[in-house]
Amino acid sequence: MISEHSSEQTSAPGDIFATTHWTVVLAAGQSRAPQAARALEELCHTYWFPLYAYVRRHGRTKEDAEDLTQAFFARLLEKNFLATMDSQKGKFRAYLLASLKHFLANERDKVQTQKRGGGNIPLSLDWQTADTQFQIAATNEPSPDKAFDREWALALLAKVIQRLQDACAADGKATLFEQLKVFLTAGKAESAQREVAGVLGMEEGAVRVAIHRLRKQYRQFLRDEIANTLANPAMVDEEMRALFGAFS
Repeated sequence: MISEHSSEQTSAPGDIFATTHWTVVLAAGQSRAPQAARALEELCHTYWFPLYAYVRRHGRTKEDAEDLTQAFFARLLEKNFLATMDSQKGKFRAYLLASLKHFLANERDKVQTQKRGGGNIPLSLDWQTADTQFQIAATNEPSPDKAFDREWALALLAKVIQRLQDACAADGKATLFEQLKVFLTAGKAESAQREVAGVLGMEEGAVRVAIHRLRKQYRQFLRDEIANTLANPAMVDEEMRALFGAFS
C-alpha cells in the first residue's frame, strides 16, 4: 500500500527531487535496497491492467495475453533486472510500455508461449475480471498506445480513490466519504448538496466545507500518485496533462 512507503517520500524543503516509488527503483542499481523490489512490485500491481489490455489489442487471445503478461512480469521482477535499468528513464509509464513492446517483439517468433511466467507467479492478478474490463474498454477503440495511456489514467484514479477512502475510514469518516465522493470530479447542483446535508444531518455550509477539504485531499493524493511514477516529481503537471489528454 502507499502508506507502506510513505516514509520514503520525504525531502528537504524546496527539494523537488523527492523520493518516489520510481526513484527508489531506479536507485536499486547502486543501493540494491530491498524496498526497491517492493516499490516496483507495488507499481506493477497498480498498473498491470493497461499492459494486459495492450497485449489483447494486438490480437492475442485472453489466455495468451494472461501468459504473456505474467511472463513479462517474471522478466521484469528478476533479481538482476533492477541492477541493469537505465537510470535516465524518467517515466515509469513510458519505460514499462517500451519494455513490453520489446518483450513482445522477442516473443513473436516463439512457437509456444512461456507458461505463467516460466512456472513462477510473480504477481497475483485478477484475471477473471480483467477480460470483462477489457471488453468494456474495447467498445470505443482508440490506438493501442492511446488506450494504454487512458487505462493507465483510470488505474491511477482508482488507486487514488481507494487511498482517499481508506484515509477517510481511518479518520472515522467512511459514511461522509460515501456521501461526498460524487462531488470529487463532477459538478453537482446546490440541491444535491442540500440533499446530502439532510442525509448526514449537517448544515449545508458544513457540507460545502467538507467537500472542499475532500477535493483538496483528492488533488494532493492524485499528485502524489503521479509523482510515484516519475524520476522527477517536478514533471507532475506535464504527466497529468499527458494522461488526461488520452480521454479527449
